[in-house]
Amino acid sequence: MTGAGTRRVVDRADHRGPGARQTGTRPVGKHGPITRPGPRLEHPAVGPVPSGTTPDVPASGRSPERRRAARVRFRKSGAIEVTEGSEGGRSRDFPAYPGHTHPTTDDKPGPPNPVRKPPPEAMTHNPSAEAARPGPGRTAVVIPAAGRGVRLGPGTPKALRPLGGVPMLVHAVRAMARSTDVGPIVVVAPADDVPAVRSLLDGHPLPDRVTLRVVPGGDTRQESVRLGLAAIAGGTGGVAGPHASDAPDDGVDVVLVHDAARPLVPVATVDAVVAAVRAGAPAVVPALPVTDTVKQVAPPADRDPADPEPVVATPERASLRAVQTPQGFDRAVLVAAHEAAVTGADAGDAATDCAGLVERRGVPVVLVRGHEEAFKVTRPLDLLLAEAVLARRSVADGW
Repeated sequence: MTGAGTRRVVDRADHRGPGARQTGTRPVGKHGPITRPGPRLEHPAVGPVPSGTTPDVPASGRSPERRRAARVRFRKSGAIEVTEGSEGGRSRDFPAYPGHTHPTTDDKPGPPNPVRKPPPEAMTHNPSAEAARPGPGRTAVVIPAAGRGVRLGPGTPKALRPLGGVPMLVHAVRAMARSTDVGPIVVVAPADDVPAVRSLLDGHPLPDRVTLRVVPGGDTRQESVRLGLAAIAGGTGGVAGPHASDAPDDGVDVVLVHDAARPLVPVATVDAVVAAVRAGAPAVVPALPVTDTVKQVAPPADRDPADPEPVVATPERASLRAVQTPQGFDRAVLVAAHEAAVTGADAGDAATDCAGLVERRGVPVVLVRGHEEAFKVTRPLDLLLAEAVLARRSVADGW
């Protein structure tokens, strides 16, 4: 048993680096070992090192002891001075970040000065400077919801069918509003249902940055989108509601067109489309690879609809993509495409989506990765699948 005041030899692995050992003697007092300054260090590469010095380690890198000896000082100018090593070390200066204030230390011995707060003018919000800073324009959304949804079965219009107890249209509007890039949202509803749709949407509040307008649609999806584009500029009637602005949204430079029948699109997909348009693409479509083999058949005019369909081609599946929404466009590109579809050489030729109208004008269209949950609710089985996705989200995501 070791008594108080006796001495013992310590030989143990030191935490300063692999292979380094600390040797020496330390007194043992009544309550345990007494720490004594100036231990002798042994490093495998350089051997014993006198106390208070830093070993010159070979090119394998700085030794842990040298790192531990580094000293950091904060200058009054805001720069940082780092001195590495207690003897023969090197000093490096790091400039301060613009507008950032570091704590400062004195050359005098003693504790460092307390951290100094930035000057009052640096903490004051400057609205004029904020307004002068350039930034992106606004992103508007057009949601055509004037279809009746015959394939989903008779009854309520498809966009108003309940999904998890909430109409699909409400889910679709919320999905767009979750993106912080989105401002104005225009819902194009059946002409006879505009007040009812407006009342329905008012019962589900949106973020304050989102303005909502409901306008009557046309006989086709293409016409409904064109009317929705006009509503962005305040050019149509409709019901504005408490969160809408009667002034034209002249700051809008990106327009998203989203199907009300795709109520579960994730916000990451929305953001990806907006980012691609702002990066310079005039037209962006989310899409997924086609997993089934696709056959091209003869046009119906060449055969009896009751007869089996003759196959005329099998496209290469690797080059096919199934497109989704929202589809994003430079606003001027989309407006010009819809104007050309009414008054241009292609007037009267319907397109199944807005990207098709843009393609006709020779404008390039690019694809970004879509999402499996952005599927379109068209048939009763799709409605069951959407209910299952909502149930999974409520359990896994608390959404």
